[in-house]
Amino acid sequence: MKVSYKWLKDYIDINFSPAEMDEILTQIGLEVGGIEKFQSIKGGLEGLVIGEVKTCKPHENSDHLSITSVDVNGDELLPIVCGAPNVAAGQKVVVATVGTILYDGDESFTIKKSKIRGELSMGMICAEDEIGLGAGHDGIMELPQNAVAGTPAAEYFNIEDDLTIEIDLTPNRIDGASHIGVARDMAAFLKQQKEIDYKIPSVEDFKVENTNLPIEVKVENNEACHRYSGICISGIKIAESPEWLQNRLKAIGLNPINNVVDITNYVLFETGQPLHAFDYAKIKGNKVLVKTLADGTQFTTLDEVERELNEKDLMICNDEEPMCIAGVFGGIESGVSDSTTDIFLESAYFDSVFVRKTARRHGLNTDASFRFERGTDPNNTIYAMKRAALLIKEIAGGTISSDVVDIYPNPVKDFKVEVSVERIENLIGKKIGKECIKNILTALEIKVEKEDGDTLNLLVPPYRVDVKREADIVEEVLRIYGFNNIEVPSKVNASLSYAPKINEHKLRNTIADMLSAAGFNEIMNNSLTKASYYEDLENLKLENTVRIFNPLSSDLNAMRQTLLFGGLESVAYNINRRNTDLKFYEFGKSYQHFVNPENENPADNYFEKERLGIFMSGNKTSANWNLKEEPTNFFHIKAYVENILSRLGFKIDKLRIKETENELFTEGLSYGIKKKVLVEMGMVSGKILKNMSIETPVFYADFDWALLIQEAIKNKVAYTELPKYPAVKRDLALLIDKKITFAEIKTIAFNCEKKLLKSVSLFDVYEGEKLGADKKSYAVSFILQDTEKTLNDKQIDKIMQKLIKSYEKQLEAELR
Repeated sequence: MKVSYKWLKDYIDINFSPAEMDEILTQIGLEVGGIEKFQSIKGGLEGLVIGEVKTCKPHENSDHLSITSVDVNGDELLPIVCGAPNVAAGQKVVVATVGTILYDGDESFTIKKSKIRGELSMGMICAEDEIGLGAGHDGIMELPQNAVAGTPAAEYFNIEDDLTIEIDLTPNRIDGASHIGVARDMAAFLKQQKEIDYKIPSVEDFKVENTNLPIEVKVENNEACHRYSGICISGIKIAESPEWLQNRLKAIGLNPINNVVDITNYVLFETGQPLHAFDYAKIKGNKVLVKTLADGTQFTTLDEVERELNEKDLMICNDEEPMCIAGVFGGIESGVSDSTTDIFLESAYFDSVFVRKTARRHGLNTDASFRFERGTDPNNTIYAMKRAALLIKEIAGGTISSDVVDIYPNPVKDFKVEVSVERIENLIGKKIGKECIKNILTALEIKVEKEDGDTLNLLVPPYRVDVKREADIVEEVLRIYGFNNIEVPSKVNASLSYAPKINEHKLRNTIADMLSAAGFNEIMNNSLTKASYYEDLENLKLENTVRIFNPLSSDLNAMRQTLLFGGLESVAYNINRRNTDLKFYEFGKSYQHFVNPENENPADNYFEKERLGIFMSGNKTSANWNLKEEPTNFFHIKAYVENILSRLGFKIDKLRIKETENELFTEGLSYGIKKKVLVEMGMVSGKILKNMSIETPVFYADFDWALLIQEAIKNKVAYTELPKYPAVKRDLALLIDKKITFAEIKTIAFNCEKKLLKSVSLFDVYEGEKLGADKKSYAVSFILQDTEKTLNDKQIDKIMQKLIKSYEKQLEAELR
């Protein structure tokens, strides 16, 4: 939002530099995005002076040029060659001296000392359009004879300079979306240092002069329109606004239109209350009806676009047809035009949700909808209407010709908030005193209804839509007291606290770091997705999708039930850009809707779960000088899944592992505990990949992260000290039957030696004609270790002989 510094000074007596304004406004929560200089005429007529033409004679080498000498109250007369047909001696004119920059739209040129057809010219005598004071170019601009030569043109024409302050208004601070709102906040802040207050223009002179323009107003939808006020004004004359009003609007980036429309815009940015003026002659039946219309009704707005109305769009209608989209945009037929003589001036308080939904449906964003969407002041409608009516009388003439209409069946009450001084001071971090807190609240127009010791019962005015809780009051006190006035403490107080058994945030980072270290990239996809993804799915039914009532598009009309489709969109996006070797992971939530008639609270039918998804596609390794290209396969993603489960403390051999029945996968496994599924993984269904226009296989694992954390808490972490004594390694090459597995060899080994044998591993397998058709050779490694002493050769040989005899007896194995 833009604020004019000079306009702001109409309401509060301040005199600050741009840097000081920046600091003050930012401190009180109205962050300044930038400050620019504004001039009512571009360039501010700098370098232009009033001059008097002393002599004027024809140019000898031209049939249309004149040679003049002009007095600009300098040391010498300026010789100027002029081509205007009306230049003459004795005239008072506007002169652009050497070095002056003149503007023509976005282009500019500099006046230079020059010779024109052999004659010296030290400036230029200007026409209206050349300096931005009009459109005339028939000749030079002639001034009255009482104009004084040498007077700067900016001073003579009263050119206005101003500062335009750009405020980056946050959605909760709509109370600051007006000049009076900014002045009110600044006054509250400055009151902590000196006696100052803001003032608003008086409307005491407002009075109804006759009732010649009868009007009947009926509000049929009180849910969408909480208050509706209006007045009729007759005998006005539509014309250009006076210069001061045009300059006010130009300073904040608005183009003047006509006096009545400009006044409604002026009052909007002055008070924050949107207004709308209807041509009274176009209000058929002299009736104003506030209601909704049938779905599909056609309506043409001010921008000449025909729009199709929704049954929930609130409309301002006459007895026969709609005239305006309430709180958003006017209609082309009922607006003020050059022929308008009588108007109906509307000032209302519309429901923010209705206005926001209507504005989004039609893609409209106006100054009025911006304010209504965030919440205007229901108690300000009459004041703003009277203020505008008085300005219209002053500028456009006219008579107030109807009684004031004010339909307000259910007045909005002040918000009641209870706070304690101790709580405020604890959160602020400094004792500032009860009286200081009360003074700040009073300056913010928050009333102290009752005091009960340390407790304050407050009444917050309705225009402060963001102040409804104790925390909001603390924020208000702090921003007005000043963040910079809270000293940085010289010591830090800390208390010991018991850490939970599992830090979920830390564990999530641990898994994320593990995956990143393995070459995965983290992705974050939108929780909004296409509902059509879930058509014809049995595991994730379309009916269980959480739908969006007012979607931005058909591609974002539902909440996701799985991370799969968002991840596949990322996969497809990369593949289409020739980045084909992909490893992604994503932490995110899934959302589902299951209707249970027993649930009294509708919110109990909605569920969200934290999930982890990992994706692999393309090659696991790219070809290089020492590695062959290796496509990603099922077992690669299986390894990552089991590594994650192991890192969380799960023992893979203790989990229930079976083939998944999830239709999202062509083939896959599920890992679970009892009937709970921890993770499902496998190759994504070809049908789904085809719908996503992906031609290469994609492997996906879907972890129920919330369940993983819940079960991981139960996992006990055991540890032993590092052994002090060395381990011994022995190898055996066993000739065995082909049907024998390594698992049998390992089992026999641990049954034979339970105390000192620590591990058994297979490091080579050989098959050949020399061994026999039904034989194979296993090279097996054994690790032996005693935790209490060093093993000697006798002990080791005894164990190895025992192992050899067991293999010979049970497997008919032979040593090679």
